[in-house]
Amino acid sequence: MNTMRLEGQNFSELKAPTDAQIRRRVLALQSTGKHSYASLTSEDGSYVQVAGGRATCMVERFDPATGKRERAFHDKPNPAFPDGTLLVFGAGELTLKSDEWFVADAVVEIFLCFKEHRQYPDTVSWRAAPGF
Repeated sequence: MNTMRLEGQNFSELKAPTDAQIRRRVLALQSTGKHSYASLTSEDGSYVQVAGGRATCMVERFDPATGKRERAFHDKPNPAFPDGTLLVFGAGELTLKSDEWFVADAVVEIFLCFKEHRQYPDTVSWRAAPGF
């Protein structure tokens, strides 16, 4: 049974969201505008969250059992966004490394893996989120 909750900036909470609903919400995110972040939370309090949108997304996950918050990264640093580039979105700004920028389609896949308790794609790795 899907006991997930999808929340985000300026859209109503969805309980037990479908894959299509997750896809639509994540793909609708934009770094500037009224929809610039979202989270998918499980019954145990673990979650994945995204800030930004389209080609400028950052993804983090949280595990309440360990208290760890981790940021996603990949093996293809983005030369357009060198280390230290700011992601500015509705909740503020974050400093990212060049390998922490994701496109929205990849974020959809991460969210669906989390929802379905599947292994994340091989291209996604995790490291401690700054400040945690």
